[in-house]
Amino acid sequence: MDPITVLSTRLGEHLRRFNAQVTTAESCTGGGIAEAITRIPGSSAWFEAGYVTYSNAQKTRQLDVPEALFAEVGAVSQEVVEAMVRGARAASGARFAVAVSGVAGPDGGSAAKPVGTVWLAWADGDHVSSERRHFDGDREAVRRQTVIAALDGLLQLGAE
Repeated sequence: MDPITVLSTRLGEHLRRFNAQVTTAESCTGGGIAEAITRIPGSSAWFEAGYVTYSNAQKTRQLDVPEALFAEVGAVSQEVVEAMVRGARAASGARFAVAVSGVAGPDGGSAAKPVGTVWLAWADGDHVSSERRHFDGDREAVRRQTVIAALDGLLQLGAE
């Protein structure tokens, strides 16, 4: 079985144990995390909403990301993904949330943020954690690795 489907199945079981729902806030994955979660039968019991906010304007409009952050730190940053994950959780009411923003390529990279740079953030209630990752490969590979990392991080939530 595909590793993403395996992780999504485990996530569904995890969320059922907590009787909790999850929401996603995605940029570089374009809805791939939400798709992975909802491919599992019964996911309507644990998937609340997915926000695909590809543009900065939509990150502000839908997720309440402060517009000034984009000029200060850029869309691919810890501050932005943490604001995205907080905004998605607040808008959806879900207990758990994940947010991603990155440079999937083939263009858009810089010396400071080369292609493959992705910031991920997770929320369990008001507790937020985030990390910067770098994934190798082409656009599809970066997006796939981001979905896997996002799902894996969601499986860690509630375990503390």
